[in-house]
Amino acid sequence: MFDTMHRRPLAGLVAAGLFALAATGIQPAMAEDPAPNDGLNATYWTQKAVEFKANAYGQYMLAQLRLDQALADKSWTAIPGEQASGYESLPTAVILDLDETVMDNSGYQAWVVKTNGHYSSKTWTPYVNSETSGAVPGSLEFIKYAQSKGVAIFYISNRKDHEEKATIANLKQLGYPVADDGSNVLVRGEKEEWKKSAKSPRRTAVGATHRVLLNIGDNLGDFTDESDGTPAERLAVYQKNQDMWGKQWIMIANPTYGSWEGASFGFQWKLSDGEKRQLKLDKLDAWKGPE
Repeated sequence: MFDTMHRRPLAGLVAAGLFALAATGIQPAMAEDPAPNDGLNATYWTQKAVEFKANAYGQYMLAQLRLDQALADKSWTAIPGEQASGYESLPTAVILDLDETVMDNSGYQAWVVKTNGHYSSKTWTPYVNSETSGAVPGSLEFIKYAQSKGVAIFYISNRKDHEEKATIANLKQLGYPVADDGSNVLVRGEKEEWKKSAKSPRRTAVGATHRVLLNIGDNLGDFTDESDGTPAERLAVYQKNQDMWGKQWIMIANPTYGSWEGASFGFQWKLSDGEKRQLKLDKLDAWKGPE
């Protein structure tokens, strides 16, 4: 009874104070919720979830098993249609994408989320030059295993040619093998015919000198240039290549960005966040809810 009686006058005083502030136009200080950002959960999952680490590590352990199968089968190639004739007798290699396949850039993604920003080359290049990318779980173990089998390593990345020096330095810092002349790091724009983001010309270049056993990436465009269609068209590409997944082609999960997102709003990157979000919502296959 004592507490109740003494709390009532206090509550009245608080209410009177808030009313007085409102009357003067001064708003009381209130804790604000963080600004919404569509990348928060995906970035948190990539950085902090054991489930991501286990998934990536497991895919690279699968890659080791597939590598042994590929070495035993001279007809095996991960780049059909891009592989040189007579490839069966060529030295062997694997192709890996870099970002979110070998190199973990979740630090950049976290910065984007915390600043409620967006990807931009004006901020991405300084991030690359900071040489602070981490390692995707399982990738270094797989690459060392492939090397122990005499398999050459090629990295095909859409990082640009002016970012190559810092990229190579970052790879070496993390313990990844890089040729002394950097010739096994194939970046966008390094040659005239490599100016576009499509990776087929670079895969073909590797296939001219090596039998490619595996292709490992995190985005459909790492495996085929047919990646910029509608969601339905991309599904058809996935289905057409059904026999490649988990065998010659190993996909690392990346929910933070990729061509899958652009496809949801027709690659209209200049749309507002709200417009993009609405187009994504419109494409969801949702349960109708309880009757």
